[in-house]
Amino acid sequence: MYSAEINRKQPALLMLLVDQSFSMSEPSGQGQGTKAQALALAVNNLLGNAVLLCSRGGEKVYSYFEVGVVGYGARISPILFGADAERPVLPVKELAEHPRRVDSVTRRVPDGAGGVVSESQQMPVWVDPLADGATPMVSAFTHAEPVIAAWCAAHPSSFPPIVINVTDGASTDGNPGDAAARIRGLSTDDGAVLVFNLHLSALGGQAVAFPDTAEALTDPNAKVLFEASSVLPPALLEAAAALGYPVTAGSRGFLFNADVTMVIDFLDIGTRAVTPTGLKDLVEDTDAVGADDAEIDSADEEPDVDDQPML
Repeated sequence: MYSAEINRKQPALLMLLVDQSFSMSEPSGQGQGTKAQALALAVNNLLGNAVLLCSRGGEKVYSYFEVGVVGYGARISPILFGADAERPVLPVKELAEHPRRVDSVTRRVPDGAGGVVSESQQMPVWVDPLADGATPMVSAFTHAEPVIAAWCAAHPSSFPPIVINVTDGASTDGNPGDAAARIRGLSTDDGAVLVFNLHLSALGGQAVAFPDTAEALTDPNAKVLFEASSVLPPALLEAAAALGYPVTAGSRGFLFNADVTMVIDFLDIGTRAVTPTGLKDLVEDTDAVGADDAEIDSADEEPDVDDQPML
């Protein structure tokens, strides 16, 4: 289980549920802007990394997985450019081609001689900070459920979808536990859908990452989200451990009161879940991009020298 090969004929699905309620305008618990700003930064970082990892060293992007981002607050809807109720998830290739915009940002980078220099970089933006309305978390999970069910039915041999809910934890339309459980009850032949929850708190204090019990969680909303989260399968346990997190066999996909770096780590580990053999292996393995992928390319476009896999 949780070992299906990922390729363009057998993609995987990553779906994000993004809290855009008014409470996301509060400062983040780690003093790094508002919760909405921290969330937008982390999601854009994740999507940017996904695009890079699905390319083969050039501009061509291969859709090893599909992505959906649902915002919930004053309204509940897909928020990626080009996505709508009829087409709520997009292949990574299309994601790469259509960010909302590209910002020019200045970063300080090593100069190679022991110092730092300022450098202008282009950064695609898919999600903007937004904080408006209530927090209809139950409705957000309910909105995603038929999308995920339909995707599983259409991709029975694929690695099961990953659903990552990012919120400040205070649902305004009831306990989301039952709705999350229904989604965890969906599956492909490779396993049940994985539901992870990332709780952005306005409180200071110790972060809690991948716990195996709710004992350290003093916030009742955090306990609800912990119970709604899936236990990490082996590939994710290894990914979390490789980043230095103290995980156990019962650790769940849950993060509380984290700084931006931990949020990015958490989302990155979720991405690794839909690439259990590692995108590096997919990119470099000739078998992974052999006749099946060539067949897909030939159906879409005329063959081109630049389309050959980079090995």
